[in-house]
Amino acid sequence: MKNKKFVALVLVPAFIHLSIFVILPIIGGFGISLFEYNPLNDVNPFVGLDNFTRLLSDKVFMKALTNTLFFVFVTVILNIVISLALAKFISMMKSNKTRSLFRVIFFLPCVAPLSAAAVVWGKSIFPTSSGLANMILNGLGINSINWLGDPNVLMWSMILFTLWADIGYNIILFTAGMDGIPEEFYEASKIDGAGEWKRFKDITLPLLGRTFIFVTIMTLISHFQMFAQFSIMVLKNGPQNSGLVLTSYIYKVAFEMKDMGYASAIAMVLFLIIMIVTLIQQRVTKVDWEY
Repeated sequence: MKNKKFVALVLVPAFIHLSIFVILPIIGGFGISLFEYNPLNDVNPFVGLDNFTRLLSDKVFMKALTNTLFFVFVTVILNIVISLALAKFISMMKSNKTRSLFRVIFFLPCVAPLSAAAVVWGKSIFPTSSGLANMILNGLGINSINWLGDPNVLMWSMILFTLWADIGYNIILFTAGMDGIPEEFYEASKIDGAGEWKRFKDITLPLLGRTFIFVTIMTLISHFQMFAQFSIMVLKNGPQNSGLVLTSYIYKVAFEMKDMGYASAIAMVLFLIIMIVTLIQQRVTKVDWEY
């Protein structure tokens, strides 16, 4: 009985917090999406699912959806691969001080607010004429690149910045997961003559399964909601809407066009995409092991 009271005492505040800040906003957002809602109007007529059917014929929404899916999946894949490789590199170092130093170096960009980092990159690294990136390229004999003005390059610029700003979190998580793998497994594999790659493939990756799933899901959710760099570095959604993502489009429709009913419908679609991708990811990468 005491254990049940303790569990209730711990879970009730968490449930109240979840209800107020997660469940109720989702329900409220769906409710608003059923109206032609403008906070400046006295009358906001009920339109049912018209806002959702309107999405199917909205070419700007389709462009934002395509850009978002491209940005998320390319960035997540590169993030996981690079952070896993760097985490393995760090874990191979014998000195704890050296490992800690590299962890700090890679984690430093995560400390800076994303909006502040976006301003720095947009004003000092990506500018075509005076940016650090093009100065380096010119020094190597390569022509300057219009990082934020070329529709074929802009999204890759956002991917590059996001990897720099966000990769430190996953490096820390992967190194923590690798440090938690018992050393006995590696010692036994060395006795059997297994090389470094084989130990990584047959021991590290399988036993890193739960960490891998957590990192992937959290990175997916985070990247679907990325907004700061697109709103700060991308001017007017970029040429041909090449820098427009769903979060930017939601903001534009809600606060510039004051069509909050339609913006809520877009937000519900984004919520459903995140939920479906997360469920699929959990199903596909389900692990069941102990050590």
